[in-house]
Amino acid sequence: MEFAPDIPRWRQVAAVIRSRIEDGTYTPRTRVPSVQQIVEEFGLATATAQKVNVGLRKEGLVYTEPGMGSFVSADAPALIEKARADADTTG
Repeated sequence: MEFAPDIPRWRQVAAVIRSRIEDGTYTPRTRVPSVQQIVEEFGLATATAQKVNVGLRKEGLVYTEPGMGSFVSADAPALIEKARADADTTG
Protein backbone atom coordinates (compact mmCIF):
# COMPACT_ATOMS: atom_id res chain seq x y z
CA MET A 1 0.00 0.00 0.00
CA GLU A 2 1.29 3.45 -0.86
CA PHE A 3 0.59 5.95 1.88
CA ALA A 4 -0.51 9.53 1.29
CA PRO A 5 2.05 11.82 2.91
CA ASP A 6 -0.48 14.23 4.41
CA ILE A 7 -2.67 11.69 6.30
CA PRO A 8 -1.44 9.71 9.31
CA ARG A 9 -0.69 6.14 8.29
CA TRP A 10 -2.83 4.68 11.07
CA ARG A 11 -5.85 6.57 9.71
CA GLN A 12 -5.20 5.24 6.21
CA VAL A 13 -4.98 1.64 7.46
CA ALA A 14 -8.07 2.14 9.64
CA ALA A 15 -9.89 3.28 6.49
CA VAL A 16 -8.87 0.05 4.74
CA ILE A 17 -10.18 -2.07 7.60
CA ARG A 18 -13.34 0.06 7.81
CA SER A 19 -13.96 -0.54 4.09
CA ARG A 20 -13.42 -4.28 4.61
CA ILE A 21 -16.06 -4.21 7.34
CA GLU A 22 -18.37 -2.29 5.03
CA ASP A 23 -17.91 -4.67 2.09
CA GLY A 24 -18.41 -7.75 4.26
CA THR A 25 -14.83 -9.03 4.28
CA TYR A 26 -15.04 -8.78 8.07
CA THR A 27 -18.58 -9.45 9.24
CA PRO A 28 -20.05 -8.67 12.66
CA ARG A 29 -18.55 -10.73 15.49
CA THR A 30 -15.65 -11.97 13.34
CA ARG A 31 -12.01 -11.26 14.12
CA VAL A 32 -10.20 -8.33 12.55
CA PRO A 33 -6.44 -8.43 11.99
CA SER A 34 -4.27 -8.45 15.08
CA VAL A 35 -1.69 -5.74 15.68
CA GLN A 36 1.00 -8.13 14.46
CA GLN A 37 -0.99 -8.93 11.29
CA ILE A 38 -1.42 -5.19 10.63
CA VAL A 39 2.33 -4.70 11.10
CA GLU A 40 3.05 -7.47 8.60
CA GLU A 41 0.42 -6.54 6.00
CA PHE A 42 0.96 -2.79 5.96
CA GLY A 43 4.57 -2.46 7.12
CA LEU A 44 3.72 -0.28 10.11
CA ALA A 45 5.49 0.04 13.43
CA THR A 46 3.77 -1.79 16.29
CA ALA A 47 2.75 1.46 18.00
CA THR A 48 1.20 2.73 14.78
CA ALA A 49 -0.68 -0.54 14.26
CA GLN A 50 -2.03 -0.28 17.80
CA LYS A 51 -3.45 3.14 16.94
CA VAL A 52 -5.47 1.49 14.17
CA ASN A 53 -7.31 -0.72 16.66
CA VAL A 54 -7.73 2.12 19.16
CA GLY A 55 -9.24 4.34 16.47
CA LEU A 56 -11.65 1.64 15.29
CA ARG A 57 -12.66 0.95 18.90
CA LYS A 58 -13.37 4.66 19.47
CA GLU A 59 -15.64 4.61 16.42
CA GLY A 60 -17.46 1.61 17.90
CA LEU A 61 -16.60 -0.58 14.92
CA VAL A 62 -14.56 -3.14 16.84
CA TYR A 63 -14.31 -4.41 20.38
CA THR A 64 -11.51 -6.31 22.07
CA GLU A 65 -11.84 -9.46 24.14
CA PRO A 66 -8.75 -9.75 26.35
CA GLY A 67 -6.70 -12.74 25.30
CA MET A 68 -8.96 -13.37 22.31
CA GLY A 69 -8.38 -10.47 19.91
CA SER A 70 -10.45 -7.73 18.31
CA PHE A 71 -13.77 -8.36 16.61
CA VAL A 72 -16.25 -6.45 14.47
CA SER A 73 -19.03 -5.06 16.63
CA ALA A 74 -22.58 -6.18 15.89
CA ASP A 75 -23.68 -2.65 15.03
CA ALA A 76 -20.63 -1.75 12.90
CA PRO A 77 -22.53 -1.79 9.56
CA ALA A 78 -25.17 0.58 10.96
CA LEU A 79 -22.49 2.88 12.39
CA ILE A 80 -20.70 3.03 9.04
CA GLU A 81 -23.98 3.75 7.24
CA LYS A 82 -24.83 6.52 9.72
CA ALA A 83 -21.38 8.08 9.35
CA ARG A 84 -21.73 7.99 5.57
CA ALA A 85 -25.20 9.58 5.72
CA ASP A 86 -23.94 12.27 8.11
CA ALA A 87 -21.01 13.02 5.79
CA ASP A 88 -23.39 13.29 2.82
CA THR A 89 -25.59 15.82 4.57
CA THR A 90 -22.77 17.94 5.96
CA GLY A 91 -20.54 18.20 3.09
